[in-house]
Amino acid sequence: MYDVIVIGGGPSGLMAAIAAGEVANKVLLLEKGKKLGKKLAISGGGRCNVTNRLPQEEIVKHIPGNGRFLYSPFSVFNNEDIIEFFEGLGVALKEEDHGRMFPVSNRAQDVVDTLIRQLATLGVEVKMESAVTKLLMDDEKITGVRLQSGEEFRTRAVVVAVGGKAVPQTGSTGDGYPWAEKAGHTVTTLFPTEVPLLSKEPFIMSRELQGLALRDVAVSVLNAKGKTLVTHQMDMLFTHFGLSGPAILRCSQYVVKEQLKTGSKPVEVVIDSVPSENPEQLFQRLVGLVKEDSKKAVKNTWKNIVPERWLLFLLPRAIIDPTAQAGTISHEKIREFVKLLKHFTVRISGSQPLDKAFVTGGGVSVKEIEPKTMASKKKMGLYFCGEILDIHGYTGGYNITSALVTGKIAGMSAAQLSTTIE
Repeated sequence: MYDVIVIGGGPSGLMAAIAAGEVANKVLLLEKGKKLGKKLAISGGGRCNVTNRLPQEEIVKHIPGNGRFLYSPFSVFNNEDIIEFFEGLGVALKEEDHGRMFPVSNRAQDVVDTLIRQLATLGVEVKMESAVTKLLMDDEKITGVRLQSGEEFRTRAVVVAVGGKAVPQTGSTGDGYPWAEKAGHTVTTLFPTEVPLLSKEPFIMSRELQGLALRDVAVSVLNAKGKTLVTHQMDMLFTHFGLSGPAILRCSQYVVKEQLKTGSKPVEVVIDSVPSENPEQLFQRLVGLVKEDSKKAVKNTWKNIVPERWLLFLLPRAIIDPTAQAGTISHEKIREFVKLLKHFTVRISGSQPLDKAFVTGGGVSVKEIEPKTMASKKKMGLYFCGEILDIHGYTGGYNITSALVTGKIAGMSAAQLSTTIE
């Protein structure tokens, strides 16, 4: 008989098993793959962005999918506690741009190894290649788990930390959703977030902009009525299938949700190439540059406004010959060009599928979870943590913060319940 069984050896499962092991004697961690912490090892470009140091308000803002649910868990264990936890185990951390925290060694594997060592120190039993097929339960409570091999383990508490459906090569293949439903939980619609977008625009299909990166542009998503849903100012990239890069990944969930609402109608994304100036300021600047260099070809006069490839793509669209003398361009055409710089629209036909996304949107409804303990409101002894929950954030240490915080609380609470039941 185990005090706690944790299913899943990803960020939240490792944290849950450690937290349970600090309280209870008999803790079992089951992982269906051959390795623990696969997603952690590849996160942050192999450097592992363990958390984010921004104030809690900001962290919640960066978790547009039910981030507010985390206020209560944060009162028990928060991002500063995560930093203290890792530094206490000998992983020195450093802060980078936008509050992102990385190991000083720049090695994600150091983070994984440290967590695995801590499991051993606490005497947590780990079984690899042990895929769970079923949660065992009666009408009131969880009683154990059954493996693919047919083997069964009894326990008073189970923590489900099997992840979502994004990045399936790390083992998160959506196994936990049917278990949650069997226990009486609602699983909200699953959708890809932090995912590249697809477009059938002729210039995308012809690949003429493929590989072009635009730095620090403002990208907005419009709804069916033309109202702006969200704007993110970051870098973006044109690809052979559509759009990608940080600004696009952040905007992607708004595109996906809009398409869920409209029955997959195309969604307009607007690119503002010069967000630091309003249209009139930009117009005056372009006119000023023309006056200084009226004899030069206009493509040379305006060459520092935006990257050359983007400039040469937009000029003909304003019916301006890039080789024409700057002084010959009418104010009307300059205004037309400003419109394109400030408001270039791309029709988006969809996104890459969930298995190509960085993060899963949707999941076990947080309305059915106790925020202070991560306990199921439907079944005694059942706990959920990490990406299986309907909580999703932007990349930059926000999802991993949610995973580690909910993992810590789920593991600790499961062990406390288990050790108080006789």
